[in-house]
Amino acid sequence: MRRLVAALALAATPALAQGPGWVAGETAELQALDKVTARISTIEARVGQTVTFGTLEIAVSACHRRPADEQPDAAAWLTVKDNRLNGQRVFAGWMFAASPALNMLEHAVYDLRVLECR
Repeated sequence: MRRLVAALALAATPALAQGPGWVAGETAELQALDKVTARISTIEARVGQTVTFGTLEIAVSACHRRPADEQPDAAAWLTVKDNRLNGQRVFAGWMFAASPALNMLEHAVYDLRVLECR
């Protein structure tokens, strides 16, 4: 847990998570939940790509995973905008697969979490 907290403290921007212990990936696998319809979807988004889920636009700026010989984890730098709110940004930052509650999207209709990076 201390390692994760230290990583968060250092990871103010996507470029900082490229340090030792993380391997860059090209694709983020995300899980999205529509709380109104109870629809759960798995979304794949390449780094630099924007995908949509409901009224959300999700942009993946970076995606990293731990090496195979370390405890599994993945992290993605996401920027999420809500078109229902005229494209207002509702989230920007790192999300970690192993600790989804650490830095999460707080939205009335949608939940979003990182599953893995490949």
